[in-house]
Parts: sequence; C-alpha cells; structure tokens
Amino acid sequence: MAALPNVLEYPFGVLREGAAFPYKGRWHSEVFGNNNPIILELGCGRGEYTVGLGRLYPDKNFIGIDIKGNRMWTGATTAHREGLDNVRFLRTHIEMLTEFFAHEEVAEIWITFPDPQMKKVRKRLTSVRFLQMYKSILDTDSGVLHLKSDSPFLYTFTKALAEHNGLTIIEDIQDIHNNVPEDSVLRMIRTYYESQWVNRGLTINYLALRLDNLSEASTDPDIEIEHDSYRSYGRQRRSEINLL
Repeated sequence: MAALPNVLEYPFGVLREGAAFPYKGRWHSEVFGNNNPIILELGCGRGEYTVGLGRLYPDKNFIGIDIKGNRMWTGATTAHREGLDNVRFLRTHIEMLTEFFAHEEVAEIWITFPDPQMKKVRKRLTSVRFLQMYKSILDTDSGVLHLKSDSPFLYTFTKALAEHNGLTIIEDIQDIHNNVPEDSVLRMIRTYYESQWVNRGLTINYLALRLDNLSEASTDPDIEIEHDSYRSYGRQRRSEINLL
C-alpha cells in the first residue's frame, strides 16, 4: 500500500506523541495542488465509489478512507493506473478524522453501505457522536453528508435523528434504483456488493443532510426500529440462502 503514491498512511504512534499530521489544513496546497472541493468517502472498502466519483467530477478532489489496506488497494491501484490525480486514499480509523482534516477543510462526506451497527448506537457512522465530528471538518455554510445504504434500519435511524435534532434533509430517496434516473450519480456508480444486493431484490435508500443545526445538546433518537431481517441470520445461514 505505502508504495502507491496516491495512498497516505501515518503511524498512530506519532499522533499519540502529539505530532500533527503534516497535511492537516494543507490538503489543497500540498496534496492536490488546487483549491477544488474535497469530498471524503468513509469506509471506502475497495474504493469503487471514490474512484467513480473521481472519474465523473475531475474538478473535485476525492479521498477514500478505510483502515483495511487490502480492501483499499484495488481502488488505489485503479486510480493510479488511470492517472486520476484528483483521487487519494487515506488509511486510518474514521474516529481519527479530526487528526487529519482541519476545520471546514471538507466540502462533502459520503458514507456508502456502512455496517448499521444495530446493537451499538455509538458505533453507527450516523450517530450524533460521529456527526459532531463530521461537522467540525465540514464547510459550515455548504457542507453536505450523504448516506447511501442497503439497511432500512440505518436509513430509518438516520432520518429520525435528523428530524429529532432539526437537521436539514436536502434529499430523501427510497429505493433509488426505481425512483431516480439512470444517469443520476446515485445509479451511475454501483459497487460490487451493491450490485449483488440489488440483484437479490434489496432496496437502496439515500439521504443527504446538512449538519448546521447540530449542537453539543443534540442526542440520538430514543426509538424502536425493526432490525434488518436479512442481517439477522448467522454467517452459515446467510450463505445457505445466498445472502453473502
């Protein structure tokens, strides 16, 4: 991974000792060499969405973030081979975003098909805990958070959280593959696993939010949400019914 010029890895030990990440606040000037908007994809996996967005929008900068380098290698290799100078990958934990990005340095954040963490609210990438972190690095006036998910549970939770805390819902689209045009960015880029889920009849939902009204007093909604049935099977059972 480290051999690829479009991948950044930084030893956590150095951060723990108080040294700052060298490109924090300098991504535009030192990494991309332009002032184009910076868009993050969190939990980018194989990097398909990061690379796809980079192809579609050469006037924007994209950074795929994941802790698992073996997944990220596919996207990083593809971007390097295609000469996508507006695409980078950062190997780190999402919980450490503020160590790598300065206040208002990021224009948009995409969260694509995250684990819904149905049993642990604090681990959900759209919980208040994480949203407050995102807000600290997003542009105050125009920053947008995108969620694209196959999980009805996470979609319902995130929408309820937005309504509970008075967040602005820019877009709310259920079953995007039947309700948006084929030339929409929501359908033009399809990950490997998204294709599998759609072929099995699962619906993909989308939310776009602004976090301007989020505050230290914001809380996660205290509601009961039906769990995703297709995630309730054990690994062996999911394999037997072709859900892996």
